[in-house]
Amino acid sequence: MDIKQLDALNAYGQAGSGLAGGLSARGDGADGAGSSFAELIKDTVGDVRQAGETMEATSAKALVNEADLVEVVTAASNAEMVVETVVAVRDRVISAYNEIIKMPI
Repeated sequence: MDIKQLDALNAYGQAGSGLAGGLSARGDGADGAGSSFAELIKDTVGDVRQAGETMEATSAKALVNEADLVEVVTAASNAEMVVETVVAVRDRVISAYNEIIKMPI
């Protein structure tokens, strides 16, 4: 496995454990952990920000010959993968929301 696959596996694992721990027996987050979805979103945005910062730092190091091209491309690919994953999850959430809205009451 390469780094991108490990990062994706870690992200999916964190997302799954965050969702599983945030619901009560009633399934509505009423056990005091109702903010776990907000925390999941905050963590995800933090991961995107961190990937972007890593990419920028690696690019800056390459400008002063402290990093090689492989490190820059790896950091850029990792940042792109993280953003694409977040966008794909966002699209699925919006699609699910739209389907729920279409349901008759």
